[in-house]
Amino acid sequence: MPHIVKSTVLDAPTGVVWNVLRDFNGHDRWHPAVATSTIERAQAADRIGCVRRFKLKDGSELREQLLALSDLEQSFSYCLLDTPIPMFNYVAHVRLLPVTDGDRTFWHWESRFAARPAEAAQLTEMVGEQIYQAGFEAIRRHLREAA
Repeated sequence: MPHIVKSTVLDAPTGVVWNVLRDFNGHDRWHPAVATSTIERAQAADRIGCVRRFKLKDGSELREQLLALSDLEQSFSYCLLDTPIPMFNYVAHVRLLPVTDGDRTFWHWESRFAARPAEAAQLTEMVGEQIYQAGFEAIRRHLREAA
């Protein structure tokens, strides 16, 4: 079972980063892979159990469900419900922690999923680089542009 762990330090306070990441339906405004996103059944984007349906820039569609969200711990968890990508039982966790030296943010993003053995390494690379690492860089740009 692939286990991906990525982290970075952002030059912004955790509250500023959390205001962006907390919006379970907001990643189409900052992640370069996401074209559009909506929350199904008009539920609130911070309601546990809500489902976001989004379209990637390549035209594929995915559905993810919010499993947990904590403002106190500045963390959330979600799972993939539907995806054209051959990965199964995907569950991810995001957590922010303050870096008090310079009022910065430590961002931890990890996931586990099942995949066919022949595809596991390729999927691990894709998620780690095209989703997580690209997300880190995109948030950096987004925060600079918002400042």
